[in-house]
Amino acid sequence: MTKILDYQTRNACLNPLLKNNWAIIEGRDAIRKTYVFEDFVEAFGWMTRVAIWAEKWNHHPEWENVYKTVTVILTTHDVSGLSPLDVKLAKKMDSLANE
Repeated sequence: MTKILDYQTRNACLNPLLKNNWAIIEGRDAIRKTYVFEDFVEAFGWMTRVAIWAEKWNHHPEWENVYKTVTVILTTHDVSGLSPLDVKLAKKMDSLANE
């Protein structure tokens, strides 16, 4: 079962993401990042690659796509906050965006 990030590991897990343009959402235990791609096809292709990993890990993002911009929110609804799954998916999203 997935568990919420505990106080001891939270900063160690989130600090690298925050340095990579993720932000904590005020009033919600979640993180957000906006990705801007060259065009719609690149944005949608990235979303498709992310969707494969999200499905494999059974952990799905909240996201919005407008033309070449994708805004992502990650939180784990089962635990009502951030979990190691969010950190794992955020890192995968960043690596796929840099391919």
